[in-house]
Amino acid sequence: MACGGSMSAPVCLIENDENGKLYVKKQAKDILDGIKEPVVVVSVVGLYRTGKSYIMNRLAGQQSGFALGNTIESKTKGIWMWCVPHPNKKGHTLVLLDTEGLGDVDKGDEKHDTWIFCLAVLLSSTLVYNSLGTIDNTALEKLHYVTELTENIRVKAEVSQDEDESADFMRVFPSFVWAVRDFTLELKKGDDQITSDEYLESALKLKTGSSPQTERYNLPRRCLRNFFAVRKCFVFPRPASTKNMRRMEELEENDLDSEFLEQAKTFCCYIYDNAEPKVISGGRTITGTALGNLAEVYVEAIRSGKVPCLENAVVSLAKIQNVGAVEQALESYMTEMLSMAQLPMDPEDLSNIHKVAEKKATEVFIAMSFNDNDQIYQKELMGKIHNEYQDMCQQNHEASLMQCEEVLREVFDTLEKGISDGLYLKAGGYRQYRNKLAQLTKEYRARTQSQIMCEEVLSTHLKAKEEVGNMILQADQSLSAAEQEKEVQRLKSEVLEQRQRGLEEQNRLQEQAFQDMQRTYDEHVNQIIQQMEREQERMRRDNERVLEAKLKEKETLIEQGFQKEAARMQSEIDSLKADMNKQETSQPSMLSQVVDGIGTAATLFLPGFIPKVAGVALSWLSKRI
Repeated sequence: MACGGSMSAPVCLIENDENGKLYVKKQAKDILDGIKEPVVVVSVVGLYRTGKSYIMNRLAGQQSGFALGNTIESKTKGIWMWCVPHPNKKGHTLVLLDTEGLGDVDKGDEKHDTWIFCLAVLLSSTLVYNSLGTIDNTALEKLHYVTELTENIRVKAEVSQDEDESADFMRVFPSFVWAVRDFTLELKKGDDQITSDEYLESALKLKTGSSPQTERYNLPRRCLRNFFAVRKCFVFPRPASTKNMRRMEELEENDLDSEFLEQAKTFCCYIYDNAEPKVISGGRTITGTALGNLAEVYVEAIRSGKVPCLENAVVSLAKIQNVGAVEQALESYMTEMLSMAQLPMDPEDLSNIHKVAEKKATEVFIAMSFNDNDQIYQKELMGKIHNEYQDMCQQNHEASLMQCEEVLREVFDTLEKGISDGLYLKAGGYRQYRNKLAQLTKEYRARTQSQIMCEEVLSTHLKAKEEVGNMILQADQSLSAAEQEKEVQRLKSEVLEQRQRGLEEQNRLQEQAFQDMQRTYDEHVNQIIQQMEREQERMRRDNERVLEAKLKEKETLIEQGFQKEAARMQSEIDSLKADMNKQETSQPSMLSQVVDGIGTAATLFLPGFIPKVAGVALSWLSKRI
């Protein structure tokens, strides 16, 4: 399936096995494997019995779906998933992840909660933290999981001691939305009205000082400010009376508080409009298939006692995705070719079908693959498509040869019978034979003009009949010796001329092969460049988002009197700007490597082929040199 629109209800994505270890459920993985389009992943986390599941049902456009509890017991276990077509972004699937309530005393496993929180952060593009009441110190202390992220998640496999990782975390971490439920306060600061976002930022304000108590107070606030570049807050009034809250799934809209409904609508609209597609390191947007594989990679790291590392996960995921990308792209190519090609056919028509099929196959590959930096898998796909196309061309030659030989037998049958019956062994017989041969040759060409082997088959036939023609010529007593010699020379000339036609036919086929390879080269290079541009644009946006957040944080630190921290933030800003400049200046060399790599592969597949840089590649290079 192209998207998750067929899911009528959520399924469990991740849960504990009989040994208490997390694992990915096959049913959910199979569903994600079927989603070939980009996914927007929204996870909700929070303490148990805070109404997380209800707001996820609202995002799914349903009153029920994710299980709602009406007792003090945590209802959701593990991580549950619901995939629905994105209401605003065409060609995208909205993946909703409802997580097990944190802090359930009956579980008695703090580390389990930490891993559930970490997985929600790692898998989502927008993280919703759901809590009750107000955002006060107690609420922030309960969000201690955020202070443990650096201990339980690594962005890079190896980090130097003086390297700042906050920018790396900001790039890959989701946007953060705090949903405050059952909020009863007025949004005011002194006598001034404030927004819910200002309320959140006020709650994240740091305290001056260096005492252990101050450090404990500042730690969760500093983590939220340093890890999540985009922060948003929504405050929801109580949706219904205490009695009705116990049967939320049964309530109609008119049973709910109007202000709650309005805020829920605003919340959903914000998520639909602003939650980005899920990306991984390098700015690569991932599909549902990749999301399922990513979940397995992270869970396997946790099961084996390791700290999930995004860089290692991308390497593992790249191999899984790229192998699958080659297989699915080749399958797409073969399906297209077999459905459209009716052999025998004109080589140019077959070439045009190949062009369409290869373009679609390359698009399939580009959509699925990533981190194929040396184009290893793309060159593998090029080779496999080239081999399949050559096999198809060979089958076309053979089918054309058989059809031409069959037509030739039908057309020249009367001539063969005349030769067998001695019809032309008489005075004037040679002229009669020559006229008949010319007439039948014309008829044969008319019937086989679209066949690639028509001249080759005719050339072989006429060469075989050369001796018969000489015999008839010698037997024709009506011709003088001079006339016979003239006819012998003409016969040789015609045979040579026909042979030349056969060579020209083969040269056209060779030229077609070079044209096909140039188109293959252009298609693969252009598709890579377009993908590079999309990824670099996303990386640029991510970097600018992080830079904007750090500049804003620096201003806030200065305003609040944290001069030392502001100076450290400036250092991080300078480092980030240097990285952004380095990425920008490295683009032309990256493209040159791509062009050279694909060109080398093309010359291996078709010796003598010299690739020419054109189209998008030439334009891309000229803009950056």
